[in-house]
Amino acid sequence: TNDGYLNDIRARALTSRDIHQAIVGATGGPVMEGSVGAGRGTIAFGYKGGIGTSSRRLPAPMGGYTVGVLVQSNHGGALKIDGAPFGRTAAREAFRRRSAVMGDGSIMIVVATDAPLSARNLRRLASRALAGLARTGASMTNGSGDYVIAFSTAVEVRRTVERRRSVATVADLANDGMSPLFLAAIEATEEAILNSLFMATTVSSVGPRGQPRTIDAISLDEVRAYMSSRRP
Repeated sequence: TNDGYLNDIRARALTSRDIHQAIVGATGGPVMEGSVGAGRGTIAFGYKGGIGTSSRRLPAPMGGYTVGVLVQSNHGGALKIDGAPFGRTAAREAFRRRSAVMGDGSIMIVVATDAPLSARNLRRLASRALAGLARTGASMTNGSGDYVIAFSTAVEVRRTVERRRSVATVADLANDGMSPLFLAAIEATEEAILNSLFMATTVSSVGPRGQPRTIDAISLDEVRAYMSSRRP
């Protein structure tokens, strides 16, 4: 995604050595969130964006499947938390002025599941992630690229066929079993985007043409006070 406000992306500062070190140093385990990796220079809803993750596990009667979501938030809109407008990008402010901080941008959403899904149902699952994006108040503006990719880790859907076999049998969850996965993708996407904001830290940098720039992280104290004020 385009993080050109904080990052001088046209400087092409990365070398092949940097890329090699990143690949060699990659590890498994919990994913870091906030202003890390590809999320270092991103901005979401006027606040510091970044990397966020979340997941949902279905009850056993619904298959017990897991849906995990990873996002790189870098987009605009009127931020909503728990369904209500929050902070500097409330609806009345979102388009009052044209700003690289508030308007266009992009978000990349990756949805993973262990449910045995066909390519068609993976596409349907991916489309539901955009409903989670909408829940956060994203406006998906003209200049914003809002992309989702979904994949299944289920062994039984792999198209690996023995050499002597001409027909392969693969598992495929029925359409009637998709609705719980749809809701899981929506909820996990919404939470991953909020996590990308809540885990981010303020970042200062030198942007294109040498201008010093700073994007503040969202204030968690303000978020807590806001959530407390909404309790019955």
